[in-house]
Amino acid sequence: MMILRSTALAAALLGVTAVLPPAVAHAAAPSGCGSSASASAAAPASATADSASTGDPEQARLADPRTAAFTERAAFGDFVRRFPAALCGARDAAEAGRLLDAWGEALWQASVNRAQGRRPGGDLPAGDDRPLYWTRLRMTVQLADWRPGFPVDRAALRSRFEDASRGLTANDFRGAPGVRRLFVSGFDPFGLDAEPRRANPSGSAVLRLNGRRVTLADGTPVEIRAVVLPVRYADFDAGIVERAYGPRLAAGPRAADMITSISQGYPGIFTLEAWAGRARSADPYPDNAAALSGGTYDHPVTAPGMGPGAEFLRTTLPTDAMTAVQSPFPVRLNTTVTEIPAGQQRPVDREDGPTPGSRAVAGGGGGYLSNEVAYRSNRLRTELNPRLPGGHLHTPVLNGLPADPARLSDATFEQNETAIADEVLAILRNSARPAAHGSTRTLP
Repeated sequence: MMILRSTALAAALLGVTAVLPPAVAHAAAPSGCGSSASASAAAPASATADSASTGDPEQARLADPRTAAFTERAAFGDFVRRFPAALCGARDAAEAGRLLDAWGEALWQASVNRAQGRRPGGDLPAGDDRPLYWTRLRMTVQLADWRPGFPVDRAALRSRFEDASRGLTANDFRGAPGVRRLFVSGFDPFGLDAEPRRANPSGSAVLRLNGRRVTLADGTPVEIRAVVLPVRYADFDAGIVERAYGPRLAAGPRAADMITSISQGYPGIFTLEAWAGRARSADPYPDNAAALSGGTYDHPVTAPGMGPGAEFLRTTLPTDAMTAVQSPFPVRLNTTVTEIPAGQQRPVDREDGPTPGSRAVAGGGGGYLSNEVAYRSNRLRTELNPRLPGGHLHTPVLNGLPADPARLSDATFEQNETAIADEVLAILRNSARPAAHGSTRTLP
């Protein structure tokens, strides 16, 4: 295996302007923010729909016209056409914060509804995760271009919008009696410099699952809630994983009964990762913002903001039951790690897990953000609810993009994406075994 490494909700269905109270939606625009705040008006010059003032490498990819097509061909165009005028209707910083929450939540719910067939429109497949990613990114440029007539903390507003549009807010378990609660996370597309049409099957899968109630293999009903995380080191440094998982791990009637982070992994196979390591070591591979982690296999680093914990954490998922699913892709338990053994200086690959006293270099999922989300979420789990089952699932690589670079999708790509998402659900349905059957072993 070593070779394998509320109002906002109504807006999502009925129209974007419904996210705002009438007093905000129809307020006169502040000075310096254009002359019209009507949701149906053309965007003012201070907050254009596709600004050239792209402030980071991720936003700079919007220069490719295909990225805008993901928004329009998913019928999400009203988000970018109406958002600037809505921003210009905000009368103070507090109102702006509430507005960013509402629009982010509306974009998230629109994406969930589309993935689950409740929001028809456009000619892209319903389960496509790319419209959410590119629409959100276009709206962050509009937020950066906004020039309100009052002081704002722009970084804090963007963080609020990002969290809301990723499912971190207004997305609680219902807490119905007798229904288990499963919390999962996926990721944005990545590797977009080489191919901006790329999707991420983990993002697609969790959009299809969020809010659904399904039946586990033992007949137990379970409600699933999900988030989609960014492929950016800075967001992880700022605690987005802890913000996502913390409320779902805290004690209470709406806490999760199991957690599973999900990401895209290896060609042709699902892997349940037995071990997550406490290190970043993926350089020179960058994140979506073209940032490096600062860690390599020879010189791993611990991520900023990481709480105390063991060098390696072992999954507590019911892996025997979950690996019983074998179609259409095989599912394997991956026990490999890379470590620096105690008293040594060089990294060593091991097929059978880490040895006592070693330094983590890479977990089964490598030394990138997929490994880190597994470590961060399960480190938090060991702190808040150590008996809870938790771990990480890698999906197969999503293949099948059309050879013609002008085409965004075709039948083969869509069939592959759906096959992966369907098998994610099948694997999760086989997670009915109680936590007592999992191992809680850690290594210092």
